[in-house]
Amino acid sequence: MVMTDRAGPPETGDVEGGARTGRDGFPMRARVIAVAVATAVLTTVAVVYTVTAARRADSADAPSAFGLERGQLYFRSVRDGDGAGRVARLAASAGASGASGVAAMSVDAAPAPDHRTTGGPACERFYAAGGTALCLQRRSGIPPASYAVVLDGKLREKRRIALTGIPNRARVSASGRMLSWTMFATGDSYATTSFSTRTSILDTRTGYLIKNMEDIPLTLDGRRYHSPDVNYWGVTFARDDNRFYATVSTKGHTYLVEGDMRRWTARTLRENLECPSLSPDNTRLAFKKRVREGARDPWQLYVLDLRTMREQPLAEQRSVDDQAAWLDDRTLGYALPGNGGKGSDIWTVPADGTGAPALRVAGASSPALVR
Repeated sequence: MVMTDRAGPPETGDVEGGARTGRDGFPMRARVIAVAVATAVLTTVAVVYTVTAARRADSADAPSAFGLERGQLYFRSVRDGDGAGRVARLAASAGASGASGVAAMSVDAAPAPDHRTTGGPACERFYAAGGTALCLQRRSGIPPASYAVVLDGKLREKRRIALTGIPNRARVSASGRMLSWTMFATGDSYATTSFSTRTSILDTRTGYLIKNMEDIPLTLDGRRYHSPDVNYWGVTFARDDNRFYATVSTKGHTYLVEGDMRRWTARTLRENLECPSLSPDNTRLAFKKRVREGARDPWQLYVLDLRTMREQPLAEQRSVDDQAAWLDDRTLGYALPGNGGKGSDIWTVPADGTGAPALRVAGASSPALVR
């Protein structure tokens, strides 16, 4: 008697040499193996196809015609129906030489006609300098995945690094050699205390990657400092690709640190300074300073003269939660929420405290002017 279960009818056939056979005469063991192999092959093909299709859909590669060009302001477009989420660019008007004597591009104070060129890579954060671009991506899924994608002057992918967390800050040194990015590990705002960051540094010349700079020996107020709550973010590099500045937070305080890549050391310079950005002439740091307590509109933009250590508040009175970018030696660009809190716009303001903020690009973020 052949026993069956409720899943279906019993198999017919006889037992030959101890092996059950089916209606077609093939041993059951061979049939099971064949089905398993076929299923595995089909599954592999499906997975490969899905991954390939996803890579094609979200690839950071952009057409060579959309490469990095001098005198172009690059940014992440957030305008609906116009390449939203992808890098775009606008021409910047030519201006006089900067304070360093090196030719710079001056950005118009008033909004220029928005004839943006779209079609760049899809990025959450973007920055470019020295023929190198850094694109931070975030892809949906279970779990969601994030990547730091290194791009060349044609915006072609050179290296992809898997990350953990939410993309937040991206910077490239003037030479294009040194890259840094910050990810939110927990939380999503610097205005609260419930956040944790992870900041990485990549030397594109040697390929050496520092996955988390929290282990850098830190000197605070002249003494070697250790604490499990240390967080770094907002790195900016000097022209020598060795000196850098960043923010460190610990015990509820934030500090500006000056770091040395070769010695791999950092020391605090002053308190209450976040998201520093070094000017092209390497003499000043733009930063956001906490001027109000709480999580609602706490910051104001300032510039620090590194020779005199004097702070200058800027004309922008709104709270800027961004790492401002120097568009030339006189002008800063930064993102603010758009109308009704939707999306974001890029604004500019003079770096000497004079003038007034001006809308530069509507529906945009992550400004970077390629010199």
